[in-house]
Amino acid sequence: MKVFNKKGLSALAAVAILAAACGGSTASTAGKTLTVGISFPLNGSSLAAAGPARDGALLAIKEASIEGYTLKAKVLDHAKEGAHNPDQAAADMLTFVGQEDVVAVVGPFNSASARAQIPVSSEAGLLQCSPSNTNPTLTKGADGEALRGGRAVNYVRVATTDDLQGPAVAVYAKENGAVKIYILDSTDAYGKGVADAFEAQFIADGGTVVGRSGLPTGTTDFSAVATAAKAADADSIFYGGVTSDGAPLFRNALAQAGIGALPFYGADGIYDGTTTGSYIDLAGANAENSYASQAAIENIPGKADFNVKFLAEFGKDAEGYAYAGYACAQIIIEGIAAAVAGGDVTRETVRSAVVDKGAAFETVLGSVSFDAVGDTTQRIISLYKVEGGAWKFVKEINYGN
Repeated sequence: MKVFNKKGLSALAAVAILAAACGGSTASTAGKTLTVGISFPLNGSSLAAAGPARDGALLAIKEASIEGYTLKAKVLDHAKEGAHNPDQAAADMLTFVGQEDVVAVVGPFNSASARAQIPVSSEAGLLQCSPSNTNPTLTKGADGEALRGGRAVNYVRVATTDDLQGPAVAVYAKENGAVKIYILDSTDAYGKGVADAFEAQFIADGGTVVGRSGLPTGTTDFSAVATAAKAADADSIFYGGVTSDGAPLFRNALAQAGIGALPFYGADGIYDGTTTGSYIDLAGANAENSYASQAAIENIPGKADFNVKFLAEFGKDAEGYAYAGYACAQIIIEGIAAAVAGGDVTRETVRSAVVDKGAAFETVLGSVSFDAVGDTTQRIISLYKVEGGAWKFVKEINYGN
């Protein structure tokens, strides 16, 4: 099955691909199995956020029918001890690259994992669609070009970027009366990036950052930074990171320091529903007066109908990035269908059908298309607050095309 060009691959990726090629045919894919990889962190507290995206993708793949082909999913979990692990994410991408029937991948969930995966998938010409990556440098400017290695765009995302998300949350905080804010970030691509964007907008709008710290994934003691926030006389808190980085631990440490009533702002990293391991679950009663965003549309067309079939399949309501995971799989499936219609199903024809044609894809999120670097043209941020132990939608901000 001809799905890639081995020329120019790194030594490790080339070995993986060669091993797969030795075990199977490189002939036409007609009548054969096509596999869509799914790459997310799926254990511990990462599961609350990434699980719905996985389930959405699985549902779309199950529903799909492509004449002459069997479509299946292969799910790999790159979380270690409950947190996303970029090294494992890269290793998982090598696994997908080395399996010749994998024609595209849904994922990853976290920007740091994307930074590890994109060079690998790019060398193999393997299409990726992320439902949730938001760091701008994955695609834009010199950093994005460096990750691609000068090759054709193979990575797209249906979530908009933190250069919109961070400022949207900053404006939201100012509207809610924040004047003096303390910022903590998780030091990785996503956490630091969204915190930087938040800080710049908050200051531009006349706010004061009274302190800022960074603590990496794996931190368990947030008492010192909570004490620092109290000493700085902050009236609000912003956390750049995800639940598994320690957001609920930080929120609880603030309560122990006597400032648990302060408004607590985050971005989509803490907007992960109410299931076991979610921010709300782990922060408990301290989650009240928390605010978050999602780099995606909330007012989804046909949302009720989607929820009915999601509930029937998984026994739970769709939430968070379930819709975006479904949309990514829809886009990949349309790309495969276009390649089938063209009579040549390869990784390159699937990639090209999604990226190079300027096409608009009709998805559960509405019409989605991508710009020259693979970013969605659906530039919407949705804002939420915790009320009564659940996330309540507040409003959308549409930044237009």
